[in-house]
Amino acid sequence: MSERPDHYFTAEPASPEERQHIRVRVDGRELTLTTARGVYSPDRLDPGTAVLIAGAPDPSPTGQLLDLGCGWGPLSIALALRSPEAHVWGVDVNRRALQLAALNAAAAGADNVTFCEPDDVPGELRFDTIWSNPPIHVGKAALHALLGRWLPRLAPDGLAHLVVQKHLGSDSLQKWINAQDWGLACTRLSSSKAFRILEVRRSR
Repeated sequence: MSERPDHYFTAEPASPEERQHIRVRVDGRELTLTTARGVYSPDRLDPGTAVLIAGAPDPSPTGQLLDLGCGWGPLSIALALRSPEAHVWGVDVNRRALQLAALNAAAAGADNVTFCEPDDVPGELRFDTIWSNPPIHVGKAALHALLGRWLPRLAPDGLAHLVVQKHLGSDSLQKWINAQDWGLACTRLSSSKAFRILEVRRSR
């Protein structure tokens, strides 16, 4: 996460686009995808994203799936390819990232994804699966507002999986989620390569 937050957490990045093609491995498939300046991790598949793809349980095979903070689309593509009968929503505030994500999903043959800004997701939808590599560097207030908007929209049997670096506050984020009155419980699913995968589900 070497970029400053406003390089990728803004609607219209100020930097020149300068598209490039990179080779990435998603769920065992070698893909050539398009990235650009002004989006998160433009030069490679972010290590946290790779940990989440490798370590998260399979998403719901049907229903509504959410990639929160989709960037140029690797998590959305993984969700879509694993669950072709489901509908995936890739959500981001960065319009450049959304354009790239749509291009990449098409290149990967993932045709069951809608990429859009947060306000364009129908308010009544509840999500059977949520995956996110959340933007920790935007600061706690913005991060908490983001998670507070979307995690409570888990379906009754839904699961959310978040990947967070250990030294960037994964344990404190877990405690914070558990302290909210959302009716959700957050546990640590696994640890790998300096990252933790947190699992969130409805309290029983």
